[in-house]
Amino acid sequence: MDKSPDAFRTISEVAEDLDLPQHVLRFWETRFNQIKPMKRGGGRRYYRPQDVELIKGIRHMLYDQGYTIKGVQKLLRENGNHFLVAIGNGDMAAVEAIAQRRQADQVPLTPAAQPRGADDEMLVGQPKVKPSRRFFGIGKSDDEGPVQPGSSKLSRDNRALLQEALFDLLECKRLLDQVR
Repeated sequence: MDKSPDAFRTISEVAEDLDLPQHVLRFWETRFNQIKPMKRGGGRRYYRPQDVELIKGIRHMLYDQGYTIKGVQKLLRENGNHFLVAIGNGDMAAVEAIAQRRQADQVPLTPAAQPRGADDEMLVGQPKVKPSRRFFGIGKSDDEGPVQPGSSKLSRDNRALLQEALFDLLECKRLLDQVR
């Protein structure tokens, strides 16, 4: 017997409908505050129809469009849930309308007026800081690498580069695992 379109769904039903493992849905709940299934006694999750639609949009952006989790979080922050729901449903007219409304509402900020940290969610592969020649040891001896002798700390820029490289590698691993 089929459920009504307005009925709540269990995690196993949502996982089966969207071809996702249940643990991925639980993980996404930790990364996307917008996914809030109702929890009953014993921690059993029940997803509302709007939760399922949002998850469908998130899945599309991550798996089909190749966005990172940070990229999808940024899309949600900038455009709202309706944007991803429309994308998940393939409603390109609604996507275009939301994008146009956002552009009309947006006032361009001068670089000095932009909030600090606005650059935090850049696409994978575009470094936020330029690598210093010292980090890669170009033209230096082995003891003159990214960490100076007697010091146990990397510079802030080099730490950022390493963190970004780690994030890129983890994202590559996720994409490779998805293909296998």
